[in-house]
Amino acid sequence: MTGAPAGLRTYPASVDSEVLLDGGVVTRCRRRVHLEHEPTARAVPQAPPDPGVEQRIADATEHRRDLADRLGRLLGPGWTEIPREASRSSRERATLAAMRAAVPYVSAAQLPQDATGGRRGGVDLLVRSGDGYVPVLVVRHKVTDPGRGARTSPLTDPQPHSARADPSRKGRAQPRDQLRLAHSVRLLQACGMHASGHVVGGVIGSDADVVLWHDLETPNCPGGHSVLSEYDERFADRLAVAGAAASEAEPLARPSRISECKGCPWWPVCEQELRAARDVSLVVRGEDAVLLRDAGVSTVDELAQVTPAVAEALPLSAAKVSDAVLLAKAWLRDLPLVRRVPSLDVPRGDVEVDVDMESYADSGAYLWGCWLSRTATGTETDLGEVEGYRSFATWDPLPSDDEARSFAEFWSWFTSVRDRTRARGLTFRAYCYNELAENRWMLASAERFAGKPGIPTVEEVREFIDSDEWVDLFAVVSDRFLCPNGKGLKVIAPNAGFSWRDAQAGGENSMRWYRDAVGLDGAAPNESQRQRLLQYNEDDVRATLAIRRWMSAEAQYRVPYVGDL
Repeated sequence: MTGAPAGLRTYPASVDSEVLLDGGVVTRCRRRVHLEHEPTARAVPQAPPDPGVEQRIADATEHRRDLADRLGRLLGPGWTEIPREASRSSRERATLAAMRAAVPYVSAAQLPQDATGGRRGGVDLLVRSGDGYVPVLVVRHKVTDPGRGARTSPLTDPQPHSARADPSRKGRAQPRDQLRLAHSVRLLQACGMHASGHVVGGVIGSDADVVLWHDLETPNCPGGHSVLSEYDERFADRLAVAGAAASEAEPLARPSRISECKGCPWWPVCEQELRAARDVSLVVRGEDAVLLRDAGVSTVDELAQVTPAVAEALPLSAAKVSDAVLLAKAWLRDLPLVRRVPSLDVPRGDVEVDVDMESYADSGAYLWGCWLSRTATGTETDLGEVEGYRSFATWDPLPSDDEARSFAEFWSWFTSVRDRTRARGLTFRAYCYNELAENRWMLASAERFAGKPGIPTVEEVREFIDSDEWVDLFAVVSDRFLCPNGKGLKVIAPNAGFSWRDAQAGGENSMRWYRDAVGLDGAAPNESQRQRLLQYNEDDVRATLAIRRWMSAEAQYRVPYVGDL
Protein backbone atom coordinates (compact mmCIF):
# COMPACT_ATOMS: atom_id res chain seq x y z
CA MET A 1 0.00 0.00 0.00
CA THR A 2 1.14 3.55 -0.54
CA GLY A 3 -0.01 6.88 0.77
CA ALA A 4 -2.84 6.93 3.31
CA PRO A 5 -5.75 5.01 1.78
CA ALA A 6 -9.24 5.15 3.18
CA GLY A 7 -9.61 3.13 6.33
CA LEU A 8 -5.87 3.12 7.04
CA ARG A 9 -5.15 1.61 10.42
CA THR A 10 -2.59 3.38 12.59
CA TYR A 11 -0.51 1.83 15.30
CA PRO A 12 1.14 3.04 18.50
CA ALA A 13 4.61 4.43 17.99
CA SER A 14 6.31 2.20 20.57
CA VAL A 15 9.16 1.07 18.35
CA ASP A 16 12.81 0.19 18.51
CA SER A 17 14.67 3.30 19.63
CA GLU A 18 17.13 2.97 16.74
CA VAL A 19 14.43 3.39 14.09
CA LEU A 20 14.76 6.88 12.61
CA LEU A 21 12.81 7.81 9.50
CA ASP A 22 13.24 10.60 6.96
CA GLY A 23 10.48 12.78 5.53
CA GLY A 24 10.03 10.78 2.34
CA VAL A 25 8.74 7.80 4.30
CA VAL A 26 5.21 9.20 4.57
CA THR A 27 4.60 8.86 0.83
CA ARG A 28 6.48 5.58 0.52
CA CYS A 29 4.87 2.16 0.19
CA ARG A 30 4.29 0.64 3.63
CA ARG A 31 5.71 -2.72 2.57
CA ARG A 32 8.85 -1.02 1.31
CA VAL A 33 9.24 0.64 4.71
CA HIS A 34 8.98 -2.80 6.29
CA LEU A 35 11.60 -4.35 4.00
CA GLU A 36 14.00 -1.44 4.52
CA HIS A 37 14.01 -2.20 8.26
CA GLU A 38 13.67 -5.98 8.38
CA PRO A 39 17.09 -7.43 9.34
CA THR A 40 16.67 -10.63 7.30
CA ALA A 41 15.78 -8.66 4.14
CA ARG A 42 19.20 -7.04 3.92
CA ALA A 43 20.67 -10.13 2.28
CA VAL A 44 17.89 -10.44 -0.31
CA PRO A 45 18.85 -9.41 -3.89
CA GLN A 46 17.11 -6.25 -5.04
CA ALA A 47 16.38 -4.94 -8.51
CA PRO A 48 19.25 -2.93 -10.02
CA PRO A 49 19.00 0.86 -9.69
CA ASP A 50 16.70 2.42 -12.25
CA PRO A 51 18.87 4.61 -14.53
CA GLY A 52 16.04 7.08 -14.99
CA VAL A 53 15.56 7.48 -11.25
CA GLU A 54 19.30 7.86 -10.74
CA GLN A 55 19.39 10.55 -13.41
CA ARG A 56 16.51 12.46 -11.84
CA ILE A 57 18.28 12.34 -8.48
CA ALA A 58 21.45 13.66 -10.09
CA ASP A 59 19.53 16.42 -11.86
CA ALA A 60 17.82 17.42 -8.61
CA THR A 61 21.19 17.53 -6.81
CA GLU A 62 22.62 19.76 -9.54
CA HIS A 63 19.55 22.01 -9.37
CA ARG A 64 19.93 22.41 -5.60
CA ARG A 65 23.63 23.15 -5.97
CA ASP A 66 23.04 25.82 -8.63
CA LEU A 67 20.27 27.46 -6.63
CA ALA A 68 22.32 27.46 -3.43
CA ASP A 69 25.10 29.30 -5.27
CA ARG A 70 22.61 31.79 -6.64
CA LEU A 71 20.91 32.41 -3.30
CA GLY A 72 24.29 32.83 -1.64
CA ARG A 73 25.05 35.67 -4.05
CA LEU A 74 21.59 37.23 -3.63
CA LEU A 75 21.42 37.09 0.15
CA GLY A 76 25.02 37.99 0.92
CA PRO A 77 26.54 37.83 4.43
CA GLY A 78 23.34 36.54 6.02
CA TRP A 79 23.83 33.24 4.18
CA THR A 80 25.73 30.22 5.48
CA GLU A 81 26.01 26.73 4.05
CA ILE A 82 26.56 23.55 6.03
CA PRO A 83 29.38 21.49 4.44
CA ARG A 84 27.66 18.78 2.42
CA GLU A 85 30.59 16.37 2.47
CA ALA A 86 30.88 16.26 6.28
CA SER A 87 29.52 13.44 8.44
CA ARG A 88 25.91 13.49 9.53
CA SER A 89 26.75 14.16 13.16
CA SER A 90 29.08 17.06 12.38
CA ARG A 91 26.51 18.55 10.00
CA GLU A 92 23.88 18.32 12.72
CA ARG A 93 26.16 20.12 15.18
CA ALA A 94 26.98 22.82 12.62
CA THR A 95 23.29 23.34 11.80
CA LEU A 96 22.34 23.63 15.47
CA ALA A 97 25.18 26.07 16.10
CA ALA A 98 24.06 28.23 13.16
CA MET A 99 20.47 28.27 14.43
CA ARG A 100 21.58 29.16 17.97
CA ALA A 101 23.57 32.02 16.47
CA ALA A 102 20.39 33.21 14.70
CA VAL A 103 22.00 33.04 11.24
CA PRO A 104 19.37 34.44 8.81
CA TYR A 105 19.70 31.72 6.16
CA VAL A 106 21.12 28.22 6.64
CA SER A 107 21.60 26.19 3.46
CA ALA A 108 21.92 22.37 3.27
CA ALA A 109 20.81 22.06 6.88
CA GLN A 110 20.98 18.73 8.71
CA LEU A 111 18.50 18.97 11.56
CA PRO A 112 19.22 17.29 14.90
CA GLN A 113 17.77 13.79 15.14
CA ASP A 114 14.59 13.41 17.14
CA ALA A 115 15.16 10.04 18.78
CA THR A 116 11.96 10.30 20.82
CA GLY A 117 9.82 10.93 17.77
CA GLY A 118 11.79 8.58 15.49
CA ARG A 119 12.71 11.32 13.01
CA ARG A 120 15.79 12.43 11.15
CA GLY A 121 16.31 14.57 8.09
CA GLY A 122 17.71 17.60 6.41
CA VAL A 123 16.19 20.52 4.58
CA ASP A 124 17.52 22.59 1.71
CA LEU A 125 17.11 25.94 3.44
CA LEU A 126 16.22 27.26 6.90
CA VAL A 127 14.92 30.81 7.02
CA ARG A 128 15.06 32.80 10.26
CA SER A 129 11.58 34.17 10.96
CA GLY A 130 10.87 35.93 14.24
CA ASP A 131 12.07 33.78 17.13
CA GLY A 132 12.92 30.67 15.11
CA TYR A 133 13.13 29.02 11.72
CA VAL A 134 10.83 27.89 8.92
CA PRO A 135 11.82 25.25 6.32
CA VAL A 136 12.16 25.77 2.57
CA LEU A 137 12.56 22.96 0.03
CA VAL A 138 14.31 23.23 -3.35
CA VAL A 139 12.73 20.85 -5.87
CA ARG A 140 13.18 20.15 -9.55
CA HIS A 141 9.54 20.24 -10.60
CA LYS A 142 6.98 22.95 -11.14
CA VAL A 143 5.23 24.21 -8.03
CA THR A 144 2.91 26.77 -9.64
CA ASP A 145 0.69 27.07 -12.72
CA PRO A 146 -0.66 30.14 -14.50
CA GLY A 147 -3.50 31.60 -12.48
CA ARG A 148 -3.76 33.64 -9.33
CA GLY A 149 -3.79 33.34 -5.57
CA ALA A 150 -0.52 31.54 -4.77
CA ARG A 151 1.34 33.15 -1.88
CA THR A 152 4.85 33.90 -3.08
CA SER A 153 7.83 35.98 -2.06
CA PRO A 154 10.85 36.95 -4.21
CA LEU A 155 14.15 35.08 -3.95
CA THR A 156 15.77 38.31 -2.77
CA ASP A 157 13.46 38.27 0.26
CA PRO A 158 12.53 34.61 0.92
CA GLN A 159 10.53 35.35 4.06
CA PRO A 160 7.02 34.16 4.90
CA HIS A 161 6.06 37.64 6.12
CA SER A 162 6.99 38.99 2.68
CA ALA A 163 4.61 36.64 0.87
CA ARG A 164 1.80 38.19 -1.16
CA ALA A 165 -1.06 36.80 -3.23
CA ASP A 166 0.46 36.33 -6.66
CA PRO A 167 -1.71 37.75 -9.47
CA SER A 168 -0.19 35.46 -12.13
CA ARG A 169 0.26 32.12 -10.36
CA LYS A 170 -1.74 29.51 -8.56
CA GLY A 171 -0.22 26.78 -6.42
CA ARG A 172 0.17 23.35 -7.99
CA ALA A 173 -0.96 20.39 -5.89
CA GLN A 174 2.23 18.74 -4.61
CA PRO A 175 1.29 16.79 -1.44
CA ARG A 176 4.74 15.21 -1.22
CA ASP A 177 6.38 18.63 -0.88
CA GLN A 178 4.00 19.72 1.84
CA LEU A 179 4.39 16.48 3.82
CA ARG A 180 8.18 16.81 3.66
CA LEU A 181 7.85 20.34 5.01
CA ALA A 182 5.73 19.03 7.87
CA HIS A 183 8.50 16.55 8.71
CA SER A 184 11.01 19.42 8.91
CA VAL A 185 8.62 21.40 11.09
CA ARG A 186 8.38 18.53 13.57
CA LEU A 187 12.18 18.24 13.66
CA LEU A 188 12.53 21.97 14.28
CA GLN A 189 9.95 21.81 17.04
CA ALA A 190 11.76 18.87 18.66
CA CYS A 191 14.98 20.85 18.98
CA GLY A 192 13.19 24.04 20.04
CA MET A 193 14.08 26.02 16.94
CA HIS A 194 10.77 26.36 15.11
CA ALA A 195 9.33 29.84 14.65
CA SER A 196 6.30 30.55 16.75
CA GLY A 197 3.01 31.52 15.14
CA HIS A 198 1.15 30.00 12.22
CA VAL A 199 2.97 27.01 10.70
CA VAL A 200 4.13 27.51 7.12
CA GLY A 201 6.78 26.12 4.80
CA GLY A 202 8.24 27.23 1.48
CA VAL A 203 9.16 25.56 -1.79
CA ILE A 204 11.35 26.81 -4.64
CA GLY A 205 10.54 24.92 -7.83
CA SER A 206 12.23 24.30 -11.16
CA ASP A 207 11.45 27.82 -12.37
CA ALA A 208 13.48 29.08 -9.41
CA ASP A 209 12.12 32.61 -9.47
CA VAL A 210 9.96 32.79 -6.31
CA VAL A 211 9.29 30.99 -3.04
CA LEU A 212 5.83 29.42 -2.85
CA TRP A 213 4.52 29.36 0.73
CA HIS A 214 2.25 26.58 1.98
CA ASP A 215 -0.08 26.83 4.97
CA LEU A 216 0.54 23.60 6.91
CA GLU A 217 -1.90 24.22 9.75
CA THR A 218 -5.25 25.15 8.23
CA PRO A 219 -7.61 22.18 7.61
CA ASN A 220 -7.56 22.23 3.80
CA CYS A 221 -6.72 18.58 3.02
CA PRO A 222 -9.28 15.89 2.11
CA GLY A 223 -11.31 14.88 5.14
CA GLY A 224 -10.82 18.21 6.85
CA HIS A 225 -7.23 17.49 7.84
CA SER A 226 -4.39 19.97 7.91
CA VAL A 227 -1.09 19.01 6.30
CA LEU A 228 0.40 18.63 9.77
CA SER A 229 -2.31 16.27 11.02
CA GLU A 230 -2.17 14.26 7.79
CA TYR A 231 1.59 13.99 8.19
CA ASP A 232 1.31 12.96 11.87
CA GLU A 233 -1.11 10.14 11.04
CA ARG A 234 1.00 8.83 8.19
CA PHE A 235 4.26 9.11 10.07
CA ALA A 236 2.92 7.29 13.13
CA ASP A 237 1.82 4.46 10.87
CA ARG A 238 5.17 4.21 9.03
CA LEU A 239 7.06 4.39 12.32
CA ALA A 240 5.08 1.46 13.68
CA VAL A 241 5.63 -0.52 10.46
CA ALA A 242 9.39 0.11 10.63
CA GLY A 243 9.54 -0.69 14.34
CA ALA A 244 7.74 -3.99 13.94
CA ALA A 245 10.09 -4.93 11.09
CA ALA A 246 13.23 -3.94 13.02
CA SER A 247 12.17 -6.00 16.05
CA GLU A 248 11.09 -8.91 13.81
CA ALA A 249 7.59 -8.76 15.23
CA GLU A 250 4.45 -9.62 13.27
CA PRO A 251 4.60 -7.50 10.08
CA LEU A 252 2.17 -4.61 9.92
CA ALA A 253 2.48 -4.30 6.12
CA ARG A 254 1.98 -7.09 3.60
CA PRO A 255 2.89 -6.89 -0.11
CA SER A 256 0.29 -5.60 -2.55
CA ARG A 257 0.90 -4.52 -6.12
CA ILE A 258 0.57 -0.77 -6.75
CA SER A 259 1.87 1.66 -9.39
CA GLU A 260 4.97 2.38 -7.29
CA CYS A 261 6.10 -1.24 -7.68
CA LYS A 262 7.33 -0.60 -11.22
CA GLY A 263 10.46 1.24 -10.12
CA CYS A 264 10.89 -0.21 -6.64
CA PRO A 265 14.15 -2.05 -5.83
CA TRP A 266 12.16 -4.44 -3.64
CA TRP A 267 9.72 -5.48 -6.39
CA PRO A 268 11.48 -8.83 -7.11
CA VAL A 269 10.96 -9.75 -3.44
CA CYS A 270 7.30 -8.77 -3.41
CA GLU A 271 6.57 -10.22 -6.84
CA GLN A 272 7.83 -13.64 -5.79
CA GLU A 273 5.65 -13.59 -2.69
CA LEU A 274 2.58 -12.29 -4.55
CA ARG A 275 2.88 -14.87 -7.32
CA ALA A 276 3.35 -17.67 -4.81
CA ALA A 277 0.14 -16.55 -3.11
CA ARG A 278 -1.58 -15.81 -6.46
CA ASP A 279 -2.55 -12.55 -4.82
CA VAL A 280 -5.53 -10.63 -6.15
CA SER A 281 -3.44 -7.45 -6.56
CA LEU A 282 -1.70 -9.08 -9.54
CA VAL A 283 -4.79 -8.18 -11.57
CA VAL A 284 -6.58 -5.58 -9.43
CA ARG A 285 -4.31 -2.97 -7.90
CA GLY A 286 -4.39 -0.32 -5.22
CA GLU A 287 -7.36 0.21 -2.97
CA ASP A 288 -9.56 -2.13 -5.02
CA ALA A 289 -7.31 -5.05 -4.06
CA VAL A 290 -7.55 -4.07 -0.39
CA LEU A 291 -11.34 -3.92 -0.56
CA LEU A 292 -11.55 -7.33 -2.25
CA ARG A 293 -9.28 -8.92 0.35
CA ASP A 294 -11.36 -7.43 3.14
CA ALA A 295 -14.43 -8.98 1.48
CA GLY A 296 -12.80 -12.41 1.45
CA VAL A 297 -11.51 -12.45 -2.15
CA SER A 298 -7.74 -12.75 -1.72
CA THR A 299 -6.49 -14.70 -4.74
CA VAL A 300 -6.79 -14.48 -8.51
CA ASP A 301 -8.41 -17.91 -8.46
CA GLU A 302 -11.11 -16.76 -6.02
CA LEU A 303 -11.74 -13.64 -8.08
CA ALA A 304 -12.13 -15.66 -11.29
CA GLN A 305 -14.87 -17.74 -9.61
CA VAL A 306 -16.94 -14.78 -8.43
CA THR A 307 -20.55 -15.19 -9.61
CA PRO A 308 -23.00 -12.36 -10.28
CA ALA A 309 -24.75 -13.17 -7.01
CA VAL A 310 -21.48 -12.93 -5.05
CA ALA A 311 -20.46 -9.81 -6.97
CA GLU A 312 -23.46 -7.89 -5.64
CA ALA A 313 -22.07 -8.17 -2.12
CA LEU A 314 -18.58 -6.95 -3.02
CA PRO A 315 -17.59 -3.34 -2.18
CA LEU A 316 -16.78 -2.40 -5.81
CA SER A 317 -19.06 -1.16 -8.56
CA ALA A 318 -20.65 -3.74 -10.83
CA ALA A 319 -18.50 -2.60 -13.76
CA LYS A 320 -15.29 -2.90 -11.74
CA VAL A 321 -16.20 -6.36 -10.47
CA SER A 322 -17.10 -7.53 -13.98
CA ASP A 323 -13.77 -6.34 -15.39
CA ALA A 324 -11.86 -7.74 -12.44
CA VAL A 325 -13.37 -11.20 -12.87
CA LEU A 326 -12.53 -11.21 -16.58
CA LEU A 327 -8.99 -9.98 -15.88
CA ALA A 328 -8.55 -12.81 -13.40
CA LYS A 329 -9.73 -15.37 -15.96
CA ALA A 330 -7.37 -13.92 -18.57
CA TRP A 331 -4.48 -13.96 -16.10
CA LEU A 332 -5.09 -17.60 -15.25
CA ARG A 333 -4.93 -18.46 -18.96
CA ASP A 334 -1.85 -16.25 -19.46
CA LEU A 335 -3.67 -14.12 -22.04
CA PRO A 336 -2.03 -10.70 -22.64
CA LEU A 337 -5.19 -9.22 -24.19
CA VAL A 338 -8.90 -9.95 -24.33
CA ARG A 339 -11.38 -8.20 -26.63
CA ARG A 340 -14.25 -6.50 -24.84
CA VAL A 341 -16.25 -6.27 -28.07
CA PRO A 342 -17.01 -8.82 -30.82
CA SER A 343 -15.44 -6.60 -33.49
CA LEU A 344 -12.90 -3.83 -33.02
CA ASP A 345 -13.30 -0.41 -34.57
CA VAL A 346 -10.85 2.49 -34.72
CA PRO A 347 -11.56 5.97 -36.06
CA ARG A 348 -9.75 6.19 -39.42
CA GLY A 349 -9.09 8.92 -41.95
CA ASP A 350 -8.22 9.17 -45.62
CA VAL A 351 -5.01 10.90 -44.50
CA GLU A 352 -3.48 9.98 -41.13
CA VAL A 353 -0.63 11.36 -39.03
CA ASP A 354 0.82 9.57 -36.01
CA VAL A 355 2.39 11.99 -33.51
CA ASP A 356 4.84 11.42 -30.68
CA MET A 357 6.58 14.06 -28.57
CA GLU A 358 9.82 13.78 -26.58
CA SER A 359 10.39 16.07 -23.61
CA TYR A 360 13.09 16.46 -21.00
CA ALA A 361 11.48 16.57 -17.55
CA ASP A 362 9.76 19.95 -17.11
CA SER A 363 12.36 21.77 -19.22
CA GLY A 364 10.51 21.53 -22.53
CA ALA A 365 9.64 19.41 -25.58
CA TYR A 366 12.65 19.01 -27.86
CA LEU A 367 11.24 16.68 -30.53
CA TRP A 368 7.95 16.27 -32.38
CA GLY A 369 7.88 13.21 -34.61
CA CYS A 370 5.22 12.39 -37.21
CA TRP A 371 4.40 9.52 -39.53
CA LEU A 372 2.23 10.45 -42.52
CA SER A 373 0.17 7.73 -44.20
CA ARG A 374 -2.84 7.47 -46.49
CA THR A 375 -5.59 4.88 -46.33
CA ALA A 376 -7.25 5.99 -49.57
CA THR A 377 -5.62 5.94 -53.01
CA GLY A 378 -5.92 8.15 -56.05
CA THR A 379 -4.89 11.59 -57.19
CA GLU A 380 -7.22 13.29 -54.73
CA THR A 381 -5.05 12.07 -51.84
CA ASP A 382 -1.80 13.38 -53.33
CA LEU A 383 -0.83 16.19 -50.96
CA GLY A 384 2.63 16.65 -52.37
CA GLU A 385 4.02 14.90 -49.30
CA VAL A 386 6.07 11.71 -49.07
CA GLU A 387 4.58 9.12 -46.74
CA GLY A 388 6.69 8.20 -43.76
CA TYR A 389 8.57 9.83 -40.90
CA ARG A 390 9.62 13.40 -40.40
CA SER A 391 10.93 15.08 -37.26
CA PHE A 392 10.97 18.61 -35.88
CA ALA A 393 13.68 18.95 -33.26
CA THR A 394 15.85 21.37 -31.37
CA TRP A 395 19.23 20.22 -30.07
CA ASP A 396 19.86 23.37 -28.08
CA PRO A 397 19.92 22.32 -24.40
CA LEU A 398 16.53 23.01 -22.83
CA PRO A 399 15.14 25.39 -21.85
CA SER A 400 15.82 27.23 -25.09
CA ASP A 401 14.00 29.67 -27.35
CA ASP A 402 14.89 27.37 -30.23
CA GLU A 403 12.15 25.11 -28.89
CA ALA A 404 9.71 27.71 -30.25
CA ARG A 405 11.14 27.27 -33.75
CA SER A 406 10.88 23.47 -33.72
CA PHE A 407 7.34 23.53 -32.35
CA ALA A 408 6.29 26.18 -34.89
CA GLU A 409 7.71 24.08 -37.74
CA PHE A 410 5.86 21.02 -36.47
CA TRP A 411 2.58 22.89 -36.11
CA SER A 412 2.90 24.60 -39.50
CA TRP A 413 3.55 21.33 -41.32
CA PHE A 414 0.88 19.48 -39.37
CA THR A 415 -1.88 22.05 -39.95
CA SER A 416 -0.87 22.40 -43.59
CA VAL A 417 -1.44 18.67 -44.13
CA ARG A 418 -4.74 18.86 -42.26
CA ASP A 419 -5.93 21.90 -44.25
CA ARG A 420 -4.97 20.41 -47.63
CA THR A 421 -6.75 17.18 -46.71
CA ARG A 422 -9.92 19.06 -45.82
CA ALA A 423 -9.68 21.15 -49.01
CA ARG A 424 -9.90 17.94 -51.06
CA GLY A 425 -13.03 16.87 -49.21
CA LEU A 426 -11.16 14.07 -47.43
CA THR A 427 -11.07 13.04 -43.79
CA PHE A 428 -8.06 13.70 -41.58
CA ARG A 429 -7.08 11.92 -38.37
CA ALA A 430 -4.07 12.35 -36.09
CA TYR A 431 -3.11 9.78 -33.45
CA CYS A 432 -1.05 9.61 -30.29
CA TYR A 433 -0.72 7.15 -27.43
CA ASN A 434 -1.96 8.72 -24.20
CA GLU A 435 -2.71 12.31 -25.14
CA LEU A 436 -1.89 13.84 -21.74
CA ALA A 437 1.76 14.49 -22.61
CA GLU A 438 1.20 15.77 -26.15
CA ASN A 439 -1.73 17.95 -25.07
CA ARG A 440 0.27 19.37 -22.18
CA TRP A 441 3.21 20.42 -24.34
CA MET A 442 1.13 21.69 -27.26
CA LEU A 443 -0.81 23.96 -24.90
CA ALA A 444 2.27 24.94 -22.89
CA SER A 445 4.23 25.76 -26.06
CA ALA A 446 1.42 27.89 -27.44
CA GLU A 447 1.31 29.78 -24.15
CA ARG A 448 5.06 30.13 -23.52
CA PHE A 449 5.95 31.18 -27.06
CA ALA A 450 2.87 33.28 -27.84
CA GLY A 451 3.57 35.88 -30.52
CA LYS A 452 6.62 34.16 -31.99
CA PRO A 453 6.56 33.26 -35.72
CA GLY A 454 4.42 30.24 -36.52
CA ILE A 455 3.20 29.69 -32.96
CA PRO A 456 -0.55 28.96 -32.77
CA THR A 457 -2.79 30.51 -30.17
CA VAL A 458 -3.87 28.48 -27.16
CA GLU A 459 -7.41 28.58 -28.55
CA GLU A 460 -6.28 27.05 -31.87
CA VAL A 461 -4.52 24.21 -30.07
CA ARG A 462 -7.43 23.60 -27.74
CA GLU A 463 -9.87 23.54 -30.68
CA PHE A 464 -7.79 20.83 -32.33
CA ILE A 465 -7.31 18.59 -29.28
CA ASP A 466 -11.04 18.80 -28.53
CA SER A 467 -11.94 17.74 -32.07
CA ASP A 468 -12.63 14.23 -33.35
CA GLU A 469 -9.56 14.59 -35.61
CA TRP A 470 -7.31 13.96 -32.59
CA VAL A 471 -7.51 10.32 -31.51
CA ASP A 472 -5.92 8.93 -28.35
CA LEU A 473 -5.15 5.28 -29.14
CA PHE A 474 -4.53 4.59 -25.45
CA ALA A 475 -8.18 5.44 -24.78
CA VAL A 476 -9.25 3.29 -27.74
CA VAL A 477 -7.23 0.32 -26.44
CA SER A 478 -8.60 0.84 -22.92
CA ASP A 479 -12.13 0.83 -24.25
CA ARG A 480 -11.76 -2.18 -26.55
CA PHE A 481 -9.48 -4.50 -24.55
CA LEU A 482 -8.92 -5.95 -21.12
CA CYS A 483 -5.18 -5.90 -20.48
CA PRO A 484 -3.97 -8.07 -17.55
CA ASN A 485 -0.35 -6.98 -18.08
CA GLY A 486 -0.98 -3.25 -18.55
CA LYS A 487 -1.88 -0.94 -21.42
CA GLY A 488 1.40 0.84 -22.16
CA LEU A 489 2.59 1.20 -25.74
CA LYS A 490 5.52 -1.19 -25.13
CA VAL A 491 3.04 -3.79 -23.82
CA ILE A 492 0.36 -3.49 -26.53
CA ALA A 493 2.41 -2.99 -29.71
CA PRO A 494 4.11 -6.44 -29.64
CA ASN A 495 0.64 -7.99 -29.86
CA ALA A 496 0.35 -6.20 -33.19
CA GLY A 497 3.63 -7.74 -34.32
CA PHE A 498 5.68 -4.60 -33.74
CA SER A 499 9.10 -4.41 -32.09
CA TRP A 500 11.48 -1.53 -31.40
CA ARG A 501 14.83 -1.61 -33.16
CA ASP A 502 16.64 -0.50 -29.99
CA ALA A 503 16.35 -3.10 -27.22
CA GLN A 504 16.82 -0.32 -24.63
CA ALA A 505 14.08 1.92 -26.02
CA GLY A 506 12.08 3.57 -23.25
CA GLY A 507 11.20 6.89 -21.72
CA GLU A 508 13.66 6.66 -18.83
CA ASN A 509 16.60 5.70 -21.05
CA SER A 510 15.73 8.48 -23.49
CA MET A 511 16.44 10.98 -20.71
CA ARG A 512 20.06 9.78 -20.54
CA TRP A 513 20.37 9.73 -24.31
CA TYR A 514 19.13 13.31 -24.44
CA ARG A 515 21.74 14.50 -21.96
CA ASP A 516 24.45 12.99 -24.15
CA ALA A 517 22.82 14.28 -27.33
CA VAL A 518 23.01 17.92 -26.24
CA GLY A 519 26.06 17.71 -23.96
CA LEU A 520 24.26 18.53 -20.71
CA ASP A 521 27.03 16.95 -18.62
CA GLY A 522 29.76 19.11 -20.12
CA ALA A 523 30.92 16.76 -22.86
CA ALA A 524 30.61 17.55 -26.56
CA PRO A 525 27.13 16.85 -28.01
CA ASN A 526 26.88 13.26 -29.17
CA GLU A 527 25.52 12.96 -32.71
CA SER A 528 24.97 9.20 -32.41
CA GLN A 529 22.66 9.73 -29.43
CA ARG A 530 20.66 12.24 -31.46
CA GLN A 531 20.17 9.63 -34.14
CA ARG A 532 19.24 7.12 -31.46
CA LEU A 533 16.53 9.44 -30.16
CA LEU A 534 15.19 10.04 -33.66
CA GLN A 535 15.03 6.29 -34.30
CA TYR A 536 13.29 5.74 -30.96
CA ASN A 537 10.76 8.46 -31.74
CA GLU A 538 10.19 7.07 -35.25
CA ASP A 539 9.55 3.62 -33.82
CA ASP A 540 7.01 5.04 -31.37
CA VAL A 541 4.92 6.54 -34.18
CA ARG A 542 5.33 3.39 -36.26
CA ALA A 543 4.07 1.45 -33.24
CA THR A 544 0.81 3.41 -33.03
CA LEU A 545 0.32 2.94 -36.76
CA ALA A 546 0.91 -0.80 -36.37
CA ILE A 547 -1.64 -1.03 -33.53
CA ARG A 548 -4.26 0.82 -35.57
CA ARG A 549 -3.77 -1.32 -38.65
CA TRP A 550 -3.84 -4.50 -36.58
CA MET A 551 -7.07 -3.47 -34.89
CA SER A 552 -8.61 -2.78 -38.32
CA ALA A 553 -7.55 -6.12 -39.84
CA GLU A 554 -8.67 -9.74 -39.58
CA ALA A 555 -5.81 -10.38 -37.12
CA GLN A 556 -7.95 -8.79 -34.41
CA TYR A 557 -10.07 -11.94 -34.26
CA ARG A 558 -7.10 -13.97 -33.04
CA VAL A 559 -7.41 -12.08 -29.74
CA PRO A 560 -9.80 -14.00 -27.43
CA TYR A 561 -13.21 -12.44 -26.85
CA VAL A 562 -14.56 -11.98 -23.30
CA GLY A 563 -17.67 -13.93 -24.20
CA ASP A 564 -15.49 -17.01 -24.76
CA LEU A 565 -13.75 -16.92 -21.36
